[in-house]
Amino acid sequence: MYDGYADFALKFLEKNNVQYGEVRLEEHEEEGLILKNGTAEVSGFDHSIGMGVRFLLNNSLGFVSINRFEKDSIKKNIMKAIRVVRNGNRLSEKVRLSEELPYKKIYKVMQKVKFKDIKLSDKIELLHETDSGARNAIGRYLSLSSDISKKSLLTTEGTRIISEIPRANFTFFLTLKINGKSSQKYWQLCNSGGYEHVKKWNLPKYILDEYKAIEKNLKHARKPPREKIDVVVGPEVTGIMVHESVGHPFEADRIFGREAAQAGESFIHKNMIGNRLGSEIVNVVDDPTLENSAGFYLYDDEGVKARRRFLIKDGKINEFLHNRETAAEMNVKSNGAARAEDFDKEAIIRMANTFLLPGEYSEEELIEDIKLGVYIRDYTEWNIDDKRFQQKYVGGDAYLIKNGKIRYPVIKPVLELTTPALWNSIDAVGKNIEYHTGTCGKGEPMQGVPAFLGGPSIRIKDIKLG
Repeated sequence: MYDGYADFALKFLEKNNVQYGEVRLEEHEEEGLILKNGTAEVSGFDHSIGMGVRFLLNNSLGFVSINRFEKDSIKKNIMKAIRVVRNGNRLSEKVRLSEELPYKKIYKVMQKVKFKDIKLSDKIELLHETDSGARNAIGRYLSLSSDISKKSLLTTEGTRIISEIPRANFTFFLTLKINGKSSQKYWQLCNSGGYEHVKKWNLPKYILDEYKAIEKNLKHARKPPREKIDVVVGPEVTGIMVHESVGHPFEADRIFGREAAQAGESFIHKNMIGNRLGSEIVNVVDDPTLENSAGFYLYDDEGVKARRRFLIKDGKINEFLHNRETAAEMNVKSNGAARAEDFDKEAIIRMANTFLLPGEYSEEELIEDIKLGVYIRDYTEWNIDDKRFQQKYVGGDAYLIKNGKIRYPVIKPVLELTTPALWNSIDAVGKNIEYHTGTCGKGEPMQGVPAFLGGPSIRIKDIKLG
């Protein structure tokens, strides 16, 4: 029904002699449930549809979003954007786009169990059952939601990509207070696919395990060692380290300084390809094609075919995340990293699923050689500077290691170090890879997109905890 309007908009761009034009028609069907402290607070459904229209004219980019599907309105809005570009052309930098192959493709992620086939009452009952495992927490927030995203991307170069990606989402926030001490945990689960993933998550057990871990730490944790020790971090911690200290600083728009006023800059420079950043066993990739992942897609929002991006290979900087504009500036091909949150946002460089590749050790083997150390399974907070260089991670569920054995819980061990120091201090990588979910925020206006952040457990040598 609406595809005809997308074709109309594209033809109108061509009539106005743009150098390049694209129309991204996007539709979302969303459902959300929220349980707060055992009480159902929100149950909502939403449907939205609109077009994002982008074009290159006189080597300047223009963008306009449209949600009124009337031909006169479409023409009026596009012409307004064209006039803005023409009038501002002398003030803007000249833009080039990398040459890419056009594709015609239809793809769809199947729901093995459709969201609509599960009764609303059953979903609410699941949240209540999940909540009961943490009922002694003073603050409990649970959210279960779904989003079916349908896109049609058309370009003047001949690209026509039609996709449908459903996602299941669960978010929780727990606050515990015991003996005058408090702790919190916020986390997300997300997979592309249907309700089958909600069933696999086994939410009642998952939340009960998380509650017990926080409770145990609050009741029994002691202070961590202050001398230099070896630290083993679990996949949750590895994932946030990879996302924050590798993924973001490897975004090419950030490297060029275009995020400086919003999200910050990067300590990485464009001429650092081939420079060593970590030990030889460090290999970091970003892969949108990972099946059933939170950040899954096969073609980005510029129509570039997605592939695995090798950001760090054998400890050396290998490639950056690019869209067509930054790729042209560095004389390379785009690696398909352009994503938009919705039709009314312009596609910008984003991570998809960023993770450290697994090694050959079990987690037990990482621990067994440590005389004195700390194992950090997850974290409660993190912080990193604007250039993604100096960072801090505060452990949540953490334990003392003594003579190769896990002993007692330790309270809030703090890892604080630079990005090169972190990745060069890794002497062993586990094989127990896990993928965790984050909503990555970037841009002005802010755009939040789903992503995996992950990896296996790793061992970091000679670290002094805060």
